[in-house]
Amino acid sequence: MVGVERTPTNARESVNAMLTRRESAPTLPQAPVDRKRLSRRVDFAHVNSAALVQLPALLARWLPDGRFQGDEYVALNPNRLDRHLGSFKINMKTGRWADFATNDKGGDVISLLAYLSQMNQRSAALTLAKDLGLNEC
Repeated sequence: MVGVERTPTNARESVNAMLTRRESAPTLPQAPVDRKRLSRRVDFAHVNSAALVQLPALLARWLPDGRFQGDEYVALNPNRLDRHLGSFKINMKTGRWADFATNDKGGDVISLLAYLSQMNQRSAALTLAKDLGLNEC
């Protein structure tokens, strides 16, 4: 019969029917883009200074298996197969961080979040500002 689609009877027919269909896959709704937020300047210094005040709580959330050791927070690096504490350290006074096993390093809390979340600095700053409740950054 013309115009009547036959129901597939087995898995192979189901896959073949799916592959031969010309319909496009449904698209998920996307959140509207906040163009004002995207175009504004980011005050990195303000975000970093606010983050330094909250750094112990942020690190406990981001790197829960770490521990405080003097002025540093020592943790396992979640971006690699790290099994021993010692090479991934964050300075609690400055926010500077380094993984001495891989030579990855950064100078502030924003760069740490960017590294841990694998996002760019601007996105990390905006995410951190929102997380800290900073309206204007």
